[in-house]
Amino acid sequence: MSQFISPEALTRLYADMADRLAVVRRRLGHPLTLSESVLLGHLSDPETQPLVPGTSYLALGVDRVVFQDVLGQTGMLQFMQTGRERVAVPASIHCDHLIQARVDARSDLRASVDENREVYAFLRSAAAKYGLGFWAPGAGIIHQVVLENYAFPGALIIGTDSHTPNAGGLGACAVGVGGADAVEALAGLPWEVLYPKRIAVYLTGALGGWTAPKDVILRVAAELTVSGGTNAIVEYIGPGARTISATGKATITNMGAELGATTSMFPADARMLDYLRASGRGDLVPVIEANLALLAPDPAVEADPEAFYDRVIRIDLSTLEPHVVGPHSPDRARTVAQLAAQMKSRSAPVENDVESDAISAALIGSCTNSSYEDMSRAADVARQAQAHGLRAAVPFMVTPGSEQVRATIARDGQLEALATMGGTVLANACGPCIGQWRRAAAAVAAPNTIVTSYNRNFPRRNDGSPNTVNLIASPEIVTAWALAGRISFDPQRDTLSAPDGSTFRLAPPAVAPEVPPQGFTKGATHYIAPPENGRDVTVSVDPASERIQVLRAWPAWNGKDPKGMPVLIKTRGKTTTDHISPAGPWLKLRGHLERFSDNLLSGGTNAFTGATGRTTDWLHGEEDVTPAQAARAYRAANVPWVIVGDFNYGEGSSREHAALSPRLLGGMAVIARSFARIHETNLKKQGLLALTFVDPADYERVRADDRIDLVGLASLAPGRELQCILHHADGSNETLWLRHSYSDVQLAWFRAGSALNVVPKRAQ
Repeated sequence: MSQFISPEALTRLYADMADRLAVVRRRLGHPLTLSESVLLGHLSDPETQPLVPGTSYLALGVDRVVFQDVLGQTGMLQFMQTGRERVAVPASIHCDHLIQARVDARSDLRASVDENREVYAFLRSAAAKYGLGFWAPGAGIIHQVVLENYAFPGALIIGTDSHTPNAGGLGACAVGVGGADAVEALAGLPWEVLYPKRIAVYLTGALGGWTAPKDVILRVAAELTVSGGTNAIVEYIGPGARTISATGKATITNMGAELGATTSMFPADARMLDYLRASGRGDLVPVIEANLALLAPDPAVEADPEAFYDRVIRIDLSTLEPHVVGPHSPDRARTVAQLAAQMKSRSAPVENDVESDAISAALIGSCTNSSYEDMSRAADVARQAQAHGLRAAVPFMVTPGSEQVRATIARDGQLEALATMGGTVLANACGPCIGQWRRAAAAVAAPNTIVTSYNRNFPRRNDGSPNTVNLIASPEIVTAWALAGRISFDPQRDTLSAPDGSTFRLAPPAVAPEVPPQGFTKGATHYIAPPENGRDVTVSVDPASERIQVLRAWPAWNGKDPKGMPVLIKTRGKTTTDHISPAGPWLKLRGHLERFSDNLLSGGTNAFTGATGRTTDWLHGEEDVTPAQAARAYRAANVPWVIVGDFNYGEGSSREHAALSPRLLGGMAVIARSFARIHETNLKKQGLLALTFVDPADYERVRADDRIDLVGLASLAPGRELQCILHHADGSNETLWLRHSYSDVQLAWFRAGSALNVVPKRAQ
């Protein structure tokens, strides 16, 4: 199986899409949006598949599966349960999450390779045995490497990371999923997803001055919030969409994960073809040019988007201002000018906002903003400062997204300009963006503000400290802030002071080339192709390992209604997967589920006490224990339990462990006001019940010491509500009703104990 698509294979793929779409068009009788064209062009059964947006589950054939090294561990451990000798579709593993940011690129990479040797050996051997491409540490962040090597217009890609939609910058329909979803696809089964609704962002005009592609998604985040895109695909259309570079498009689609969207996409255009040529895949361009009708919304759709989309947002790029989001949430947006004015006029800190004008660190790059264009614009700002003898006023860190980007900007001078300004170049890895930042204790001892060009800014996200708040903006704005050392600085209006006492104003960054004029240079080679036959490869796991633990199948449901279940914890407010299953120092244990699960809900806010990561073991009357300690006590007594959550429970990362850990520790159900899409699916895949209150106000009726019955599981069916009885400690009872979104297939997962308990039979 070829790991990289050829022009011949792409021609066959587009022909198959066209055949399926001919059937779909006959059935639907209306023009198609971009996402409909790509998704429905991948239907396993276009003749009989129900096609109702927001209701039907689509069974799709995927073109590629991608794993990062953290969820790649559980992904491979789960794939080993299927009994297959080889993956059924092209797939790859990318070693990017486990590399910590400490000193600099070279020493950090060397230390991380040594510390994670056992994990990398497991992943490399599993890739070789089962037929996956392996990208070794140093190759780069999964999403940037996928954009450079695998993404193309019309591709259907699923990946075990919430920012997989980065590939939408090249017109792919790329969706973040949990490991079980990925494993099913690797086993040769269709991938199932709720038929997404459609949101259009209609762009006109063109970006200019200090405004960057980053500002488009920050503006959309303000409009849609962190849940406004749930179970929808966001399509960027209109004449303005064609003025943005392919990597600029990728920045926008990457951060679409913060909207809760299934994915985000752009139609195929000349900018994408330029990028394909520059990245060494020009042989695909003629095939794409011959099939552009498949890779864009129908003309009638773009001419009258309000008639075909569930929601339309219109943005004039020519008038769009630079934006900043945060702290605490990626939808808390304002313009850079508004933030500067607020900070200058503020006489005292504002609760839940930035406490200090001073910046403690500035960081650019990551999978979201490390393109050649991004680094060129940031380097232009750096060179302007250097002309006046000015360097960064605060620690300034640069994360190249891939070895290809790093090698190219080293050759062309951008890296030197950023380093001369005072920048520290980190490894081609996720690093501080996902909490792999080993920061000095003194730096986080007090409340402090960092500024980044990353995509996510939840509390504790970057350095594990509750004292750190993160503001997100474009790389050029963050670079300007690094020079000023304060967020009240607006580079559009304010001046900087040079060492000689003179003042100067930064000019807007020069228009940067979208791709290198001399083309990309690959740099060091980190890719290892799988052998033609992996039967002789041994994947060994030491039973005494503290890093890798072989997974066993979950037990099937016992057929009985669970009664008298204690509430493990009821969380209030934002409960992301970072709160449910934190990374940071725990990341190294992701392959050992039993040890890793000690962090369960350690970041969740107890709705009754306000304490973080603390609850009561109601079985033994022990107060102020961790949720994991209480769960282990219930599991030891064979007592199932329930988590109760607030709105958009499970927002954020695709972190499958946020479902694996509750399942391992004996959980039965999670009842919430609403769920984030990926987390809800992950719960279903692991055989847990994901239930929502029919009346969201019923959340308030659940008491800390309640015992809960779920009644009618044997007759549970799609669309049928489930009875829930709350037994209060005072002897009174209350009955409320719960809703679910399970299909018949998903209910079979619950009854079998997990989706993977069903997979081996279907795969064979």
